[in-house]
Amino acid sequence: MRRTISVALTAAMAAVLLLASAAPASAAHHLTDGSSVNLIARHSGKCADVVSASTANAAEVSQYTCNNGLNQLWRIRDLGNGYVQLAARHSGQCLDVDGASTTNGAKVIQWPCASGTNQQWRIENTGSGHTRLIARHSGKCLEVPSASTANGARLQQRDCGTGTNQQWELNLVSNPALPGLFADPNIVRFGDTYYMYPTTDGFAGWSGTQYRAFSSKDLVNWTDHGVILDVAADVSWADNSAWAPGIAEKNGKYYFYFSGGKASGDTRKQLGVAVADSPTGPFRDALGRPLVSAGSYAGQAIDPAVFTDTNGQSYLYWGQGSSHQVPLNADMTSFNSSQVRTYKPTNYNEGSFVVKRGSTYYFMWSENDTRSEDYRVAYATGTSPTGPWSNRGVILQKDLSKGIKGTGHHSVVQVPGTDQWYIAYHRFAIPDGDGTHRETMIDPLYFNADGTIRPVIPTLEGIEPL
Repeated sequence: MRRTISVALTAAMAAVLLLASAAPASAAHHLTDGSSVNLIARHSGKCADVVSASTANAAEVSQYTCNNGLNQLWRIRDLGNGYVQLAARHSGQCLDVDGASTTNGAKVIQWPCASGTNQQWRIENTGSGHTRLIARHSGKCLEVPSASTANGARLQQRDCGTGTNQQWELNLVSNPALPGLFADPNIVRFGDTYYMYPTTDGFAGWSGTQYRAFSSKDLVNWTDHGVILDVAADVSWADNSAWAPGIAEKNGKYYFYFSGGKASGDTRKQLGVAVADSPTGPFRDALGRPLVSAGSYAGQAIDPAVFTDTNGQSYLYWGQGSSHQVPLNADMTSFNSSQVRTYKPTNYNEGSFVVKRGSTYYFMWSENDTRSEDYRVAYATGTSPTGPWSNRGVILQKDLSKGIKGTGHHSVVQVPGTDQWYIAYHRFAIPDGDGTHRETMIDPLYFNADGTIRPVIPTLEGIEPL
């Protein structure tokens, strides 16, 4: 799966990483810090592969038939100096010229990432969607020796030439959909554009304070619009715990529902609502106080989601431990507390989300602790936005054969005018991720003829552009 993501780069990175795309060849794409790629040898069509998926220091790198293995997937690290490191996704170790040798034929291995220039590579465009990878310390090119087409041919460095065995297609994969650590994605469509609003991840105790917005025309090429709300700077009643937002539009205004809390003292979470004239903000706290105060309802006041029905009525869902569900008033910043309904399906933890297909409403949630590899998504169906609900079971869970764990806290979007649906969710970052180091994914979601949802297949490669 080929994709691009357009975010702010250093000038040096942008200068070397504007490449001709292989699909289609006439297009251009931007490789960015955090993007993941396969390195495909032009002469053989085979992938750079850490032999036997070894995680050991000094494991050799060969070419092998491409197979979507994590040992064939390389994460780009922008060094800000015109060079990149390429870290194997299965091991986290970097593509390295053994011993920093400057001789022809020196083997290429994986080694713990460090500051050595023998782990720094310049990406040089050779045209037709291919590049050369030039080691900084030696000025020599990554190649398949003797232009071998055999599986297992070990990679080496050699003086740069014109051979196709020194030319590589950098095939970007679309999962993770966003580079870096992001979780709890809320995916929506406004107008002709898709937007994604995740939790900014990677902080101990989920202590991040900032929300970012991303946009795309095709669900694959995402633009980072930067910080749209910082609870530490923009919210008087919170300075911590910016988690799992939801968003809705009404009458040209955009209403952003978010959780927040204090880093010390009373650290209980509360829900707020911010408003902006654009889906990319900037947002301001609409009330100057919580919309849902801590302790008002059972469980934690976190994980807001908004569903707007075909008649224009919007509904708010939130809660950990129980799901609270209520129609929003026309101002989108208040509700009648007497109308709140609470639903607690078996194994419900958090992450309520609702969509409608035909006349059926689908209430979805996440089960188990977000720190568990068994974090997963289940759903129920009903005939109204607030139930009653009939449980239907789990539709998304881990796949250890792919190294995919902790698949949950999702949202769903439909391509207008079609029955084409996609699910955005997070998983533990690969490798070595956990419940505070997560990545955002997008995969297809399909319905059966009877309206039930098919089990979602979590993938490493992601989706094709729309």
